Amino acid sequence: MPGRRRITTLTSLVSFVLLSLSATAACTSSGSGAAPARTQAAAPADAADGGSPYWVDPQSDAARQVETWEAQGRNSDAQVLRRIADQPMALWGPGDDPGPEIRRAVEGARAARRTVVLAAYNIPYRDCGQHSAGGAPNATAYRSWIGAFADNIGDAKAIVVLEPDAVPHMVDGCTQADHHEERSRLLSEAVDRLKRNKNTKVYLDAGNPAWIPDPMKLVEPLFKAGIDRADGFSLNVSNFQPDAAGRAYGAALSKGTNGKHFVIDTSRNGEGPLPGGRQQAWCNPPGRALGVRPTDRTGDPLVDAYLWIKRPGESDGPCRGGPAAGRWWPDYALGLARRARD
Repeated sequence: MPGRRRITTLTSLVSFVLLSLSATAACTSSGSGAAPARTQAAAPADAADGGSPYWVDPQSDAARQVETWEAQGRNSDAQVLRRIADQPMALWGPGDDPGPEIRRAVEGARAARRTVVLAAYNIPYRDCGQHSAGGAPNATAYRSWIGAFADNIGDAKAIVVLEPDAVPHMVDGCTQADHHEERSRLLSEAVDRLKRNKNTKVYLDAGNPAWIPDPMKLVEPLFKAGIDRADGFSLNVSNFQPDAAGRAYGAALSKGTNGKHFVIDTSRNGEGPLPGGRQQAWCNPPGRALGVRPTDRTGDPLVDAYLWIKRPGESDGPCRGGPAAGRWWPDYALGLARRARD
């Protein structure tokens, strides 16, 4: 699971975000401490339960932590952590064999008559060898992996966020140029394979407005990766950008992709990014909060859903005292939950 996203401090980014937030009547820019996401987006108050169409994983790390703390008599902390445990979050398909976990999720979602949210994150040369390095060893292995991923979804109702970072890393130069053609081909094939499932929606990841300040730089790479056959793109995965900035950025990118819709990760953006735009702001920044709860009632015709794609409480990497990327960190999770607005 990704543990990092790049935060850019270019003047052009600051100007873009300020203009975006002004246009959407938000309070402040991301670089100066954005207003909590709950005040920026008109998500309904009932998104947690009957208002959300998405499956809640009863075996999530947060759910298990609640049980542990209740057994230890830490009832107050357990109750706070339910703000995470009781919400639907994306399940990230394991890199070795995604089948068992996806089957478990699909069966649970089917029984609950809900849609399962999944993230496919196993592209070769993943994360440029950084905190979340890994992925399939080669193209053949990836094709087999994504095939198993899709096979185990079957005809269940599913949303798949396809390969966070993969396209933006080609744009920012992190992924070596001699890997671009293969990566684009693998992503395009993955879109086609997943869309053979009649009830699967696919969103190609497009980073966030603080990473690639000019959304038009993503247009051609997204088309090479199959955006024309996907349902849309995802924004802010594992990041902290305010909803207003994401909506403005997404609207601009939508124009460049012939009107494609998008989803926004709101799992940890309740206080926006760490003020100051520091280079390490992406990795386990302190003082952050849960954002808008998962819902498909966004009030924006281009935004198909607010989702918790990054599972709140999982570390971005070994920074600020955190464990390895993707590992559960209960103290950080509790802080996110305590600072949530509802």
